[in-house]
Order: sequence, then structure tokens, then C-alpha cells
Amino acid sequence: MSRTALVTGASSGIGAEYARQLSSRGAEVVLVGRDEAALRALADEIGARGGRAEALVADLLDPVQRGRVEERLAAGVDVLVNCAGYGLRRPFEESDIDEEARHLHLHAEVTMRLTRAALPVMLERRRGRILNVASVAGLVPRGTYGAAKAWVVSFSRWANAVYAPRGVTVTAVCPGFVHTNFHERLGLPPGQEGVPGWMWLEAPQVVRASLRDAAHGRAVSIPSLRYKVLVAVSRLLPDRVVVPAASRGR
Repeated sequence: MSRTALVTGASSGIGAEYARQLSSRGAEVVLVGRDEAALRALADEIGARGGRAEALVADLLDPVQRGRVEERLAAGVDVLVNCAGYGLRRPFEESDIDEEARHLHLHAEVTMRLTRAALPVMLERRRGRILNVASVAGLVPRGTYGAAKAWVVSFSRWANAVYAPRGVTVTAVCPGFVHTNFHERLGLPPGQEGVPGWMWLEAPQVVRASLRDAAHGRAVSIPSLRYKVLVAVSRLLPDRVVVPAASRGR
């Protein structure tokens, strides 16, 4: 197993689950997020299980704070998981454009910057894995969130083709709806997301499948057969059919 893994968005949800599973596989984990208390609690949890974790508190939209994360990556890690992200509740025509810009910045530019910071040492060592958490929304037309995640998917596919022959794999992870606090942060309590029960996934399942796909060098990981089928079907249908269907739930 790789020696050091840095996980952004590690305060909760999928990011925290990546930290747990990577630690259980022998990695020393660097936990990045804005919530210091949550990071410390997760570090203590990992430590109680015999693992090693350090908390690096940073708001990735702040250039100075993000710079500290870039410096840590430039010093060398074996695995980078770009998991920090959030959704927007309002329709595009009603949303604040500055908030839309920050949303795009975090999902696209920050992912690019952190990947760039990690790459040189990985390439020098001729080993490394980068997992960019996108979404199945990036594979279908689904608002500005889907558009931002589509950038992540395209970037990861390109980077994997270029860098995998040099020992560094890059995988876009594209889950569907996952039981985390993602929707609660949008102001949607459990049960009010408008999502059928069969469409929900669990974070451990998503992380396990994506780590397996990354180990096999896959550029895109869709960690569920049901979502693989939905994406395949969507590619056969016109946008006027796919867009309303993909817009179900938040």
C-alpha cells in the first residue's frame, strides 16, 4: 500500500471515508478541510485504530491557505484524493453569479492546482495515484454542478492517458447519490432530497469500488452497476429526454 495519502474534504462524508479506508490499508493520511474539530476527531479515530493521521486545516478557496496544501503535496505524497466540494441549491437563473464562480473554482481550478502540485514528485518516483471525486452528474447534462464535474472527468481522462505510462494513474470517481451530509448542507434534511430509495449509495461502497478501479488504472470509476446502466442508456437518448430525468432530486 502507498505510504502517504492526502485527502481534501476529509471533514465528513466521502472524504472522511477515503481517509479511513486508506489508513486501514497502511497509509499515513493527511486530512484537509475547514472544520478543525472534525479533522481532529477523525485523526483521533484513526489513531485509536493504530493508524497515523495529521490534520491540515485549510479553506481551499483561500489562496494562502491552499498554498499550504500545495506545499505539502510538493513535498511528496503517494496518493492524492481531491474530494472537497459542495452543491448549489438555486436554479442557475436565480443563483448568485459570484457563488457560481466560487463553486466552479473549487471543483475545477483547485483540483487542477492540487494535481499539479502533487505530480512532479510522483513522476520522479514513477508511482502515484490521484483520485478526483467527480459525479455521475458529470456524465450527463445536469446544471453547473454537472458541468464542473464534467471538467473533472475530462481532465482526469486526459491526465491518466498521459501520466499512467509514467507510473501515475488519475481516476475520476463518479458516484451517484450517496448518503452523506452533502444534501443537508444544501438545506435538505434526510428524506426531502426527492431521490428514490433505490438510487442511494453508501460511502464505504463508493470508496471501496473507486480504490479498486484506481488500482487497476481506470480513468473513470462509476462505483455502481445501476449507475453504469443509467449512464449507458443516457448516451443513447436526446438531451430533451435526459435533462429532465437527470434533474430529479437535488
